[in-house]
Amino acid sequence: MQDALIDFTESLPLWLQWAGVMLAAAIPFIESYFGTLIGVVAGVPLAVTLLAAVTGNVISMLAFVFVAATARQKVLARRGAGADAVEPSPRRMKVKRMFDRFGVPGVSLLGQTVLPSQITSGMMVSFGASRNAVILWQIISIIVWAVVFALIGQAGIALFR
Repeated sequence: MQDALIDFTESLPLWLQWAGVMLAAAIPFIESYFGTLIGVVAGVPLAVTLLAAVTGNVISMLAFVFVAATARQKVLARRGAGADAVEPSPRRMKVKRMFDRFGVPGVSLLGQTVLPSQITSGMMVSFGASRNAVILWQIISIIVWAVVFALIGQAGIALFR
C-alpha cells in the first residue's frame, strides 16, 4: 500500500505532491509518520512533507474526535432515558486501561504504537476525556511522530546514497 501511495505522490505534478502526502497521512495506520516517509521517499521537500503530513493527519483526527464527541453526547442522553450499557470489545478495554494508567498525554504520545491516532482520539473522547485536551495532545503527538519519522527517512536516504 505504501508503495502505491509513493507512486501516486510521485505521479503528481511537482507543485501538487504535497496533496498526495496530505491524503496519505489522513489514512488511519499511515498517519503523519508514514506520510512523512512517503514524502521523503517521493522527493517532496522536508518542510512541505512535514506540514502536509501533519495537516492531513490532524484533519482526519479532528473528524474522529468530533464524531466521537457527538456520539458520546447522544449515548449519554439515551442512557439517561434508561438504555443499557454495551459490553466493550477487548481492544477498547485495552485502550481504556492505557487511558486510565497514562491519561490523555500518555495515550496520545504512546497510543499510536497500538492504534491510529484517529481511533485512540475517538476512544479517549468516548471515555469522557476533554475533547480539547485530546485535540491538543494528539496534535503534539502527530507532530512528534512526524518529525521522528522524517529524520529516520532522511537518515535512511542519506545512508543509501
